[in-house]
Amino acid sequence: MTKQFIRVLYNIDCEWESFEPIYRTYVNDELFAERTWRWTDHYLEEMLQIEAEPGEYVIRHELVPPHLATLSVTDMRVDFGSATVKNNVLRIPNETA
Repeated sequence: MTKQFIRVLYNIDCEWESFEPIYRTYVNDELFAERTWRWTDHYLEEMLQIEAEPGEYVIRHELVPPHLATLSVTDMRVDFGSATVKNNVLRIPNETA
């Protein structure tokens, strides 16, 4: 099967106390990014670029302990490529089907 390039955009926000939290982004169980959140009263538009074969991929975000924070991800959407995303599941169709 041929790999396809997909770009996913989403908004991410974090409410935190005392020290800057660290969060990780995974696609299935593969770590794609680890970032330190430094902003207050502000959300960011994040971009996730994936080159993968057709199939389903779970996109997940988690805070690294210890933390006093709440992370929220909204408006996840495919910006480039022939894929869909719903409930944090990216579906890349087979182009030949």
